[in-house]
Amino acid sequence: MEALYGALEAGRVGIFESPTGTGKSLSLICGALSWLRDWEEKRRQEEARLLALGAGGQDGLTPQQARPDGGGAAGQPDWVTAFVQKKEERDMVNRLKEEHIRRKKREDSLEKIRHNVQLKYAAKRKRCEEDEAKRLLQLSKEVLSQGSGEGVLDQLDHNEEELILAEYESDDEKKVVSGLEEDDDDLEEEHVTKIYYCSRTHSQLSQFVHEVQKSPFGKDTRLVSLGSRQNLCVNEEVRRLGALQLINDRCMEMQKNKHEKKSDEENEGKKRRVSRTVCPFYSYEQMQFLRDEVLVEVKDIEQLVSLGRETKACPYYGSRFAIPAAQLVVLPYQMLLHEPTRNAAGIKLKDQVVIIDEAHNLIDTITCIHSAEVSGSQLCCAHSQLSQYKERYRKRLKAKNLMYIKQILYLLEKFVAMLGGNVNQNPGCQTVSQTGVVLKSINDFLFQSQTDNINLFKVQRYCEKSLISRKLFGFVERYGAPASAVKISKENQKLTGLQNFLLTLHQGSDKEAGTPQSPPVEAEHDQLRTASPLMQIEGFLSALTNANQDGRVLLNRQGTVGQSSLKFLLLNPAVHFAKVVEECRAVIIAGGTMQPVADFREQLLCCAGVDPARIVEFSCGHVIPPENILPIILCSGPSNQQLEFTYQTRDLPQMMDETGRILCNLCNVILGGVVCFFPSYEYEKQVYGHWEKTGLLSRLSAKKKIFQEPKKANQVEQVLVEYAKCIKRCSQTGGQMTGALLLSVVGGKMSEGINFSDDLGRCVIMVGMPYPNIRSPELQEKMTWLDKTMPRAAGQAPSRVLIENLCMKAVNQSIGRAIRHQKDFASILLLDHRYARPAIFNKLPQWIRERTQVKPAFGSAFAELRKFHRGKLDAL
Repeated sequence: MEALYGALEAGRVGIFESPTGTGKSLSLICGALSWLRDWEEKRRQEEARLLALGAGGQDGLTPQQARPDGGGAAGQPDWVTAFVQKKEERDMVNRLKEEHIRRKKREDSLEKIRHNVQLKYAAKRKRCEEDEAKRLLQLSKEVLSQGSGEGVLDQLDHNEEELILAEYESDDEKKVVSGLEEDDDDLEEEHVTKIYYCSRTHSQLSQFVHEVQKSPFGKDTRLVSLGSRQNLCVNEEVRRLGALQLINDRCMEMQKNKHEKKSDEENEGKKRRVSRTVCPFYSYEQMQFLRDEVLVEVKDIEQLVSLGRETKACPYYGSRFAIPAAQLVVLPYQMLLHEPTRNAAGIKLKDQVVIIDEAHNLIDTITCIHSAEVSGSQLCCAHSQLSQYKERYRKRLKAKNLMYIKQILYLLEKFVAMLGGNVNQNPGCQTVSQTGVVLKSINDFLFQSQTDNINLFKVQRYCEKSLISRKLFGFVERYGAPASAVKISKENQKLTGLQNFLLTLHQGSDKEAGTPQSPPVEAEHDQLRTASPLMQIEGFLSALTNANQDGRVLLNRQGTVGQSSLKFLLLNPAVHFAKVVEECRAVIIAGGTMQPVADFREQLLCCAGVDPARIVEFSCGHVIPPENILPIILCSGPSNQQLEFTYQTRDLPQMMDETGRILCNLCNVILGGVVCFFPSYEYEKQVYGHWEKTGLLSRLSAKKKIFQEPKKANQVEQVLVEYAKCIKRCSQTGGQMTGALLLSVVGGKMSEGINFSDDLGRCVIMVGMPYPNIRSPELQEKMTWLDKTMPRAAGQAPSRVLIENLCMKAVNQSIGRAIRHQKDFASILLLDHRYARPAIFNKLPQWIRERTQVKPAFGSAFAELRKFHRGKLDAL
């Protein structure tokens, strides 16, 4: 807390590491909110001093007031300089007075709401009366419109009007495109100094909010929780759409309809009024009430949604209205790290504090959010749908709309040509002559596809403001899939980076809440199968607007055009993080396992332009006693076989046999759960099959019931439940079975976010070193880029450092599953002699590294393990 307070006070960028179970969340809350409370008090005192000086008519608010040389600035006479200074002083005092009055008014208003229950009921009764009046007014309007004998215009279905694109004017012609921005000035409010707290999943954010509620700051902190529309929408008609992109587009369209409805009512006599659906929850007055309720009492996402339903106010926008006055804003990663999302939410980072928790995968997260992939099937399908849309409404569309639609069609045609196909033919039947993966710079891709003459920034803006993908979805929904469009197979459906990341957040929330769910690929693809593929293509077009040196386009030509794909790969995540560290007063990157930190320092912070002197690193040990953990690096097995699981040696029968023998010995002396991590699903399957043939599996099964990590996400919860039940049953009944053995995979479902505390994880075993696939074109391109742009560290090429860091980050996450609280105990076994190399050893977390023993022979290691576990059993 002291280190955090100091970093915030000095305006630093900090990398903070505190293992799980050490009170990290509470330390972040208390340290940060203590600083904020003290800073607000200092500011109040300074304002009072300046106001007192201003009221007393005293001069001297600026240090330049007295010039010993008797001359003014830049050779100006003294009286001119004095006049300018006095004017600046008066302006400052007036501004401080206004801010003081505004703040006092807001605080008094919130205090009234907090202590006066009658106000709440009065507001609720008023809302009910207004709802009833609106309902009666709507009924009378509908009766009048039915009797007015309105005809069909241009032979189009009455409801089909909503599918037609509104007149579009580009930025050059009109600054404000739609009515959505018209009321923005009215909603502007002073942003007080605040702390933005980010984490990966909604359940982690809820957990943090509950910690705030329990803390000494729970009663007096103005906290607001932000989330996606998928999590916060209370309009059941919109929620039923399921897919995030569809929910977003429908919400935006309903807002647009609300603004257009006003102008339609004003011009009712001039033209036929089109019936447009508006959201009943998007009421400014109701959302203001919800905003005040949110600021008065700390609420998590679930409580916010319940309040929205009760008050008939939109929690998504109501929570945004609370941002300016909030002291603590709790939000998921992508809302802060993705600039368009940040701007849309009304988040202003200037001179604010940002804390990013669970940040061990921050670099990958930024890369994922800003990457995008589209398949050949999607490109052809979007072209077919958009062509038919254009033909049907050609006479109703304005020239500007037709121009942009033609540009999008041209882009789709050329992108398919880059995959070796023809946009007018079935992509599933077009064979690709030259298969393989080709990487191109953004400029080369645009030149070779002959699309460099199109302004992608304008096309992107048009897609965003016209809601064309939503209109196209409505068109396809009404008329079914176009005849020439190809049914896209599940495996060929691709998501944009941001949509994919949002999906992982949603799944992470479900997983940690214990909700059964469908496999991630299948579940989301089922939702998107009927959606317009243009929604995903928009993400790819947006990615192409990155600077040429910061990304690559990957052309993956496979079998048919439909199976082929285009992928944008972001190489420089720092370019999207630079604005965060530039604008913020202080940024704290925190996590339970941040080692190795070199990646954050070099790839993210230094590349983002952060002065190395501004970076501060802090790592604390664990709260468990030293005798509660036994980490061992094992260099050889029971038969003296050296343990080196390289790609060349790990498939050897003797290596798989040795691994099995180690596990058999350990299962004889360790009661409870043993979790064994393998580098990949394929290797785990291979070893399991080998053990079945040799009989090792039956020997293991005699002591521990064996569970395997499933590939499908919806089966993970069931396996964990059965695993826990088995361990509990064995501990209660005794007998030959001593617990369970869980065979897991590094980077899989169980290597992150799963809690193997107490008997669930008395020993964690890491088989080999989980190096990434060095043959991957994406990884090779990243390595090449690093070697060109980054300096050599300690004589090592940056690409080599990257490979080692990726490996050890995965190891540290996996072995961190075991020790989860102060009284927990476990042994950790690293099976590979290469872990003892200084370059690798030093990348282990400090609290593990300082207690690790390197054992060249199995005998001494086994003796230590047996002594450790028997000692702990005797103590229990």
